[in-house]
Amino acid sequence: MRRYLIVKLLAVNLLVIGFVMVFVWIAIDTLAASYFMTLMEKYHVSPEPAHDMFVEAIHRYLLGASLAAVILAVILSYLMMRRVLSPLTQMTAISREIAAGNFILRVPAVSEDEVGQLAHAFNRMSASLEKIERLRRDLMIDVAHELRTPLTNIRGYLEALNDGVLPPSVETFAMLQSETLRIVQLVEDVLQLAKADAARESLTLEPVDVVQIIREQIQADQAIYDRRNIRVDPKLPGDAVMVPGDPHRLIRIFRNIGNNAARYTPRDSEVLVQVNVQGDMVRICYRNPVETLTQADVPYLFERFYRGEKSRSRRHGGAGIGLAIVKELVEAHHGRVEAVLRDTNLDICVALPLH
Repeated sequence: MRRYLIVKLLAVNLLVIGFVMVFVWIAIDTLAASYFMTLMEKYHVSPEPAHDMFVEAIHRYLLGASLAAVILAVILSYLMMRRVLSPLTQMTAISREIAAGNFILRVPAVSEDEVGQLAHAFNRMSASLEKIERLRRDLMIDVAHELRTPLTNIRGYLEALNDGVLPPSVETFAMLQSETLRIVQLVEDVLQLAKADAARESLTLEPVDVVQIIREQIQADQAIYDRRNIRVDPKLPGDAVMVPGDPHRLIRIFRNIGNNAARYTPRDSEVLVQVNVQGDMVRICYRNPVETLTQADVPYLFERFYRGEKSRSRRHGGAGIGLAIVKELVEAHHGRVEAVLRDTNLDICVALPLH
């Protein structure tokens, strides 16, 4: 590509130089020579020999200057265009590697001009594709890992029942049902995550009272809180706080946050829920004590399949998709979500625009 484009650009430059040479040549022959003849006649000098010498000298110098200009133009144009086109050639080669699945290559950005900006944009695209491919690969590995445990348990129980090693009983069928429900819940979580990824294009916005949603969600989770003797302290405004949003997606956001707090809050403790209006945003925070979470875990809480509470088994702790769904849905509403660990308390805060 670079070779052909250089030839084209050089041909354009040479065409311009040739046009200037022809124009100057004609101008000298028609104007300068006439003026020279007039001057010679005015001072009574024989014009014929001097005129021929003048025109010949002008043509000679014009040809020499034009040849030097062509050589200089070709050299400078070639060097400049090679520098400009080199990143484009590299982009072509790297794009082929990316198409083949190699996303780690980058284009050296050696300038800040348009070509350098294109190189930066190309590198950002490559980095995004690499991240997407890594997430896709990790998602497949994590889903396979999550499915393997319950499927292995189901297979073991069924083989034992089939061989007569394990007699049929209510407890055995209850165990099989529990493992089956784990698979169903995981599939539902993955489906919800896929829907959250596509939520930016499918939101149905309408005025929604987030205070009412949070109040109803606390009531829905009350049975979980009561079983673990957890007290909920809701500090909610008395008036409605309306935000433009998709009501079903907003319910999913606060359901996941509430379930996360109910599942991981230690027994005999408290969950604080606060709603504050700050300028043109409403900020909703869930604060609950945690046991084994560390500062190193906090940046990864919204990653898919990440579980900060290492002490809980996957049988009781979930697959680690809930907060990833929260992040996708909040960003689809042009909001922000963050997690902050202060001492032994974890704050998960959502900020949504009021307009």
